[in-house]
Amino acid sequence: MATFSIKFTDPATGKQRTGWLGVYNPETFTVDDARNKVYGLKGMGRDGMAETFRDRRERQAKRGKTVNEIIEERIDWMRTPVRKADGEMRPRLESWENTASHLRRFIGAKLGRKIAAHVTRGDIQALSDDIVAGRHGGKPSVSNARHMRKAASGMFRWALRREYITANPCSDLEPLDPEHPRTRVLSVDEIRIFWHGLDRDDLMTSWDRRTRLALKFELATMLRSAELLGAHRDELIDLDGEQPRLDVPLKRVKKRRMIQQPLASLAVEIIREALKDNNKDFVFASPLDNKPLHRKAMADALRGDKRKGKMRTPGICQLLGLKPFTPHDLRRTAASWARRIGQPMAKIALCLDHRVTTEDGIKLPPVTGKHYVHAEDREVKEKREVLGAWAAELQRIIAEPVPVQQAETGLRLVA
Repeated sequence: MATFSIKFTDPATGKQRTGWLGVYNPETFTVDDARNKVYGLKGMGRDGMAETFRDRRERQAKRGKTVNEIIEERIDWMRTPVRKADGEMRPRLESWENTASHLRRFIGAKLGRKIAAHVTRGDIQALSDDIVAGRHGGKPSVSNARHMRKAASGMFRWALRREYITANPCSDLEPLDPEHPRTRVLSVDEIRIFWHGLDRDDLMTSWDRRTRLALKFELATMLRSAELLGAHRDELIDLDGEQPRLDVPLKRVKKRRMIQQPLASLAVEIIREALKDNNKDFVFASPLDNKPLHRKAMADALRGDKRKGKMRTPGICQLLGLKPFTPHDLRRTAASWARRIGQPMAKIALCLDHRVTTEDGIKLPPVTGKHYVHAEDREVKEKREVLGAWAAELQRIIAEPVPVQQAETGLRLVA
């Protein structure tokens, strides 16, 4: 195979360099074509010629990166601390650990050694199909495929801007089957069994008392697990007064905006018990050190400690004979029961930290609430009405005794 190149002296280093021009082809690249290309390069001057070949070499180096190399660069970029809206330095993408896991577990494991510029739409589609079918990553999961696609698309868009690739292989993929929304809502009997069961030390010897109180607190307040588990003493406002509330800083909130969540009397009781004999800084403190409970503590307590397919420690749902549910289902249960007792959807949405997008049948522009209308006092008042009504209903429900049959089921499970 005949190739053409040009030798020239790089003015920046004073050394001779060789620039590759192309491969001879009698139809597309002949001697005359190579000669004309040289004339054009010489017309740029030695500085321009050297810069042209330098840029070409850098582009070739960039486009020679493997998927694994780009994954690690992307992760470093995501976790780099930057100044946030509240003035704190935190990772550029605060959920970077989850994204990093999806990149490494799915994309890196399957395509890691491949040159990133050579990854095609077919590669991503095949990986997605394997995840959905359970051929990669364990059990079949549309959710995992969706997470993989999101992480891959973000990474390849990022790589495209840095000229590591020339096209995003995640574009125009086959749509995934829809995921059915979860609808688990605890019934009256289940709420009673759950609430009173958490107080039974004979059943709950394996699960820390503050973890159980955190589960009660989520049912009483509609807060997300991440929002309440990190609750600090300094975030409790007017706990002994008439308007108690918990101020959740934006760094713990999903939508990165501060939450002022009113506390009904039932929620205050839970906090008081959690703070009893607690000399640590956090309401739901870890029993091991001066840190909050782990973000998965509540979920682990409900489902139990299962490793290698064997249940090492039964979960609370199993101990109480309840159909399995998650901490998020407690939040859904509280919202659903608030609606059943007649609370307005718009006010329930505020309690859930969902932005209200319509009022009186009129669609509200997103910019209105984001940049112009800031009425925290009004929102706190409306949330207090909903959470107060729900607390009253919850107290009515748990005032009734636990069904005998269910109580006996729990005892048999322990035995």
